[in-house]
Amino acid sequence: MTDASVTDFTDSRAATDALLGALKEGRWRPAAVASFLRLAGHRSVRQAARRPRAVGQTTVLHGLLAALARDRGGRAWVAASWALAVLHLGLLEERGRLSPADTLTLIRGSLPATALGSCRWSGLLAIASDLADGRLARRQGTVSPFGDYADSLADAAFWTWLVLRHEPSRMVRAAALAAWALPVAAVTAVGIRRGAMPERPRPALLRPAAAMQAVVALRHALRR
Repeated sequence: MTDASVTDFTDSRAATDALLGALKEGRWRPAAVASFLRLAGHRSVRQAARRPRAVGQTTVLHGLLAALARDRGGRAWVAASWALAVLHLGLLEERGRLSPADTLTLIRGSLPATALGSCRWSGLLAIASDLADGRLARRQGTVSPFGDYADSLADAAFWTWLVLRHEPSRMVRAAALAAWALPVAAVTAVGIRRGAMPERPRPALLRPAAAMQAVVALRHALRR
């Protein structure tokens, strides 16, 4: 597979499946992994270059979040969020800019970097933003793979950080990690093994993570 053949895919899922398929055909050897990373990086850069407005929006948003960061660690968190977002702008598909729902999702993913992430109401705020960005995307017709996967990663990042940083119960921490971190790892492993990107579990409200959000948020809000 060549750089051009991957870049020619206009559909992000088709491109991802092609990359994962090539990785599987190479039997996950070091050379195949290196080729996968090179081709994926090349496509990501090309897709970002085709969406300068989205790159600008992402940069301005994360610049503001960096200004609100608590410390150097918070700024590093924001920088990682910016890099992940810019390298996955191809998932916007036919759109050339971020939607309000996408912006809300990216803000939620960076809450741990700000002082707001540690306030007692941060869990409830995260739940409210999660419900709001989904409703906004559906109402405005801006649902995209970018928003879909950014939503999952933002949830995993925020809630995992919250329980590891502020949850005293080992049982709750273990349950939370099983609800958020394990599904991300499992989906990634299945995609690499099958050579194709799997579907995200649906409906979201039936996933264990939805119940864990309410439990963790309430415990955090009521804890002195």
